[in-house]
Amino acid sequence: MRKPPAYQIARKALTVWRVYGAIQTAILLLIGLVLAIFTKMYEWSSWLHIIWFGLPLLSAICSVYLFPKLRWERWRYEVRDQEIEVQYGLFVVKRTLIPMVRVQHVDVAQGPILKRYDLANISISTAATVHEIPALITEEADELRQRISLLARVAEEDV
Repeated sequence: MRKPPAYQIARKALTVWRVYGAIQTAILLLIGLVLAIFTKMYEWSSWLHIIWFGLPLLSAICSVYLFPKLRWERWRYEVRDQEIEVQYGLFVVKRTLIPMVRVQHVDVAQGPILKRYDLANISISTAATVHEIPALITEEADELRQRISLLARVAEEDV
């Protein structure tokens, strides 16, 4: 079996994914609070409070602590002359090869949270799908986009 891709995404991705997890948990907590109020108003069973506040707690443990670490440890990528290889997954690790001749265009995207941490995502579009390399340092993302674009043009000319 081929060795895994050489490059790992930025360590700041952990912080960004934890912020996303905290936002998700806060939304679940707000929903739980509203449901708890309804539970009190309509005198439903009090064990429902455990569910309303247990789910956000479970979400916090998973999406703020556990999942970002597992996700970061598994995310790898490598850009070669003829292909791009990405490895990702939480519990099931997937490895994908994207031939350069199939690359149609490459985008760099940066939302407000990514921008705060000077990170960006690269989207690699082929005819069938869009592949993403998340949370690269912005400068590296721009350089990688240029390199992939150049290699895809060269690969196109060779065909």
